[in-house]
Amino acid sequence: MSLVDLVMPKLGESIMEATILKWHKKPGDTIKQDETVLDIATDKVDSEVPSTAEGVIEEILFKENDVVPIGTVIAKIRVGANAAVSNNQPVVPQKEEYEEASVVEEIPYQPVSPTSTVSSSPASPNKMRFYSPLVLNIAQEEGISMAELENIPGTGQDGRVSKKDILAYVSNKANGKQTSATIQPTQVAPVAAQQTAPAEQPSANNLPAVFTGNVEVIEMDRMRKLIAKHMVDSKHTSPHVTSFAECDVTNLVLWREKVKKDFEKREGEKITYTPLFIEAIVKCIKKYPWLSSSVDGDKIIVKKDLNIGMATALPSGNLIVPVIKNADQLNLTGLTKQVNNLANAARTGKLKPDDTVGGTFTLTNVGTFGSIMGTPIINQPQVAIMAVGAIKKRPMVIETPQGDSIAIRHMMYISLSYDHRIIDGALGSTFLNAVSKELENFDVNRSI
Repeated sequence: MSLVDLVMPKLGESIMEATILKWHKKPGDTIKQDETVLDIATDKVDSEVPSTAEGVIEEILFKENDVVPIGTVIAKIRVGANAAVSNNQPVVPQKEEYEEASVVEEIPYQPVSPTSTVSSSPASPNKMRFYSPLVLNIAQEEGISMAELENIPGTGQDGRVSKKDILAYVSNKANGKQTSATIQPTQVAPVAAQQTAPAEQPSANNLPAVFTGNVEVIEMDRMRKLIAKHMVDSKHTSPHVTSFAECDVTNLVLWREKVKKDFEKREGEKITYTPLFIEAIVKCIKKYPWLSSSVDGDKIIVKKDLNIGMATALPSGNLIVPVIKNADQLNLTGLTKQVNNLANAARTGKLKPDDTVGGTFTLTNVGTFGSIMGTPIINQPQVAIMAVGAIKKRPMVIETPQGDSIAIRHMMYISLSYDHRIIDGALGSTFLNAVSKELENFDVNRSI
C-alpha cells in the first residue's frame, strides 16, 4: 500500500497555472484510473483532471477556487490491494506558503530583519525570474514596467508571479493601497492601513446599485467575466479604427454550391465559407505582414507564423477563439478540417488549452447571425481583426466592354478593426481591399 501524488497537469506551452473549479471526489472516496477527480480552468478553457491511479482519495491539498501552479501536487491517492476507505477527512487547506502569500496585503506590519526569509518576496537581482506570457500580457496592458514587475511578491513556485498576484497588485494600485513600484511586500499592509483608517465612509463607487422597476439581475459566469475584461482591456490598450469594404463574392458562392456535395463525399467534411475566407486572409497577410504582429512598448513584433483565430459562439452564448496554427501551410482541405474540428470541439467543450493560444490575426463571422457588417474589437495582443457579414443578393451595376448593365450579385460587407498605433488608414484599407479582391477574383473553375 502506497501513496501516489496527483499533480496539476501541464495544460499547454504557455499555461503556468490553473484554477480549481470543482472537486468531484472527497477524502475517503474510491477512485478508478482515468475517472474524473476535479474540474480546472485556465483563462481560456475548462478541463477535467482524471485520476492517474486506482485507489482511495487520501488527502486533498487545495480548495475550490484556488489558483495552483502547474506541476504542484493537488491530492494524494492511496493505492494497493489493501487500500481501505479512510474516514472522511476535512479538506486540508493549501500549503502555508500559498496561504500566506495570497493575503499578504492583510498581514499586520512586522519589522523584518535583513536575514529574515519571506516566501513571497521578489526574486533577487542576481537570479533570473520567470514570467508566464499571461502575466507579461497583463503587465503590458496595465502599463507595469519590468522594474515594477520585479518587485511584485509572487506566490507561485520559486516565487513566480501568478495571474492572481499581478491582478491583486493592479487592484491595490488602483485603490491607492500601493503608491510605488518599489514597495516591498512587508510594507504593503501599513500603507493600506494608513489609508483605511480615516476612510470609514463608503465611497459612491462602492455603494450597491439600486434598480427600480421590474428587473432581473443575472450574475455573469466566469467566462463572461473574462470576456468582459478582455474587451475592456483591448479598448484601453489599442486605439481602434475600423474600415469597411463591399465585396462581390458571386464566384465564390457559385463555386461552393457546385463542389460542396462532392467535397463532403470525398473528404467526409462539409465545406463552409470560413476556410475560404481564411485562405484569402492568409494570402494577403503574406503581402502585408504587419497585420500579423503585436506591439511591445515602442517595438513592433512581426509574427512569421500565421496562426488565424476564428471567433466561435458557444451554446451558452459566450464566445471563444480557437486558433488554426500555421494556416499558411495548409491547403483548402486542411483548412476545412481544422475549422470543423475546432468549431466542434469548442461547442462540445473539448478544446484543449493549446487550441486557444498563439493567434496572430482573428476572423469573426457576424453574418452567421444575420448581421450585414460589424465593428469587432481587437483580440489582444494582436493588432487586427476582420469581420465578414451576411451574403445577400443585390442588384448591382456591372461594367462590361459593351457598357454598364444591372445584374443580381451575391454581395458581402467586410470590415477590419486595427490598432492605429502601428497600422494607419492607408495600410488598413489597402489590406482590406486586397482581401476583397482576392474573394472577388475567386476562380469559379477551381478544382478540389
